[in-house]
Amino acid sequence: MKHEKLLNVIKSENIIIPLYIYRDFQKYNIDYETFIFLMYLFNKGNKIPFDVSEFSKSMNCDSKKIMKYVSDLQSNKLMEIKVIKNDKNIMEEFIFLDFFYEKLALNVMNEEQKDDKKDEKDEIFEILEKEVGLQLSFVEVEIVKEWNYDIEVVKEAIKEAIKNNVASIRYIDKVLYTWAKKGIKTKDDVEKNRKNFRDKEDKKEKIDVFDYDWIEDDE
Repeated sequence: MKHEKLLNVIKSENIIIPLYIYRDFQKYNIDYETFIFLMYLFNKGNKIPFDVSEFSKSMNCDSKKIMKYVSDLQSNKLMEIKVIKNDKNIMEEFIFLDFFYEKLALNVMNEEQKDDKKDEKDEIFEILEKEVGLQLSFVEVEIVKEWNYDIEVVKEAIKEAIKNNVASIRYIDKVLYTWAKKGIKTKDDVEKNRKNFRDKEDKKEKIDVFDYDWIEDDE
């Protein structure tokens, strides 16, 4: 399909393409023409009567092209065709875009998570630079970017470093790595780990006191 034909389709059918879909259409592993056909279907809603003649007329291309688009969309799990009864109680083929909607929702959620992660990283950098007073080198910035931990756990690791007077990225990174090996993933896990450590220390002190040889000491 030539560029002029695509423009004619867009003008005549008034196809609306949301920017967030257009921006990521390559993620669906389809070419531009197939994407335009997908948007044509998208604008018709779900449960679309499978009418190749109508599609060909609307898209201004032959039926072979339409069937290729349909095949590409099916192979990439972006649509499916079901045979169900229509309003006249006659079996008919319908196109459903549920697969596409699911992938679309997943992409949107992933983008939101990326934005959240970016905001969290910015917050971590601000804590390290303003509250801890660290001037990060390029290597240290890259280390922080690679941290894939819950932000509350990172904050606790920073507190641990400050408490031990070792406020360095290497030390914080080692704390996070050690906690991860222990299965510590949340702030609650950090608190439980600290409590377990304190309990062990308290128990050790009690044992030392109990084993003290008072008789030998008196002599």
